[in-house]
Amino acid sequence: MPSHRAPAQDVGHMAAVLLACLPALHRGLDRQVSQEFPHPKPPEAQLALLRYVAAHDGVTVREAAEALLMKPNNVSALVTQMTEKGMLERRQDPTDKRIAHLHLTPAARRRLAEVTDLMSSHLTQALRALTEGELDALGSALGALSTLAEHVQRPAH
Repeated sequence: MPSHRAPAQDVGHMAAVLLACLPALHRGLDRQVSQEFPHPKPPEAQLALLRYVAAHDGVTVREAAEALLMKPNNVSALVTQMTEKGMLERRQDPTDKRIAHLHLTPAARRRLAEVTDLMSSHLTQALRALTEGELDALGSALGALSTLAEHVQRPAH
């Protein structure tokens, strides 16, 4: 725990600004990518699963659900849809036939890379419009934002 705390009104103001800013940032990027992506853009839940499987090849449905803070039956339904669309492969565990390991298909890797490149391009363009001071402030805040995301994802005790 940090040894110092910001005044409650400052923290409340930061929370309000983040609650307004982060979804707007996401919606703006999503809209731009949807307009330029040459294929139907996968919904955010599918993209999140694709990103996770790309980073954790062979993950199980249960492991992915825990990491993505989703219910296993919802992830299982996503996996079924994405398997039918040729985006994911389910491979049976050699020792426990009840467990399936998830793998991206080559098509999914390409599409995920295309979406990521488009989002990165738009975000980079927007970042270039900021002043040097704004970029410095944002760069300094990245570590704190990552820590904030970890605190939000942890269950409350």
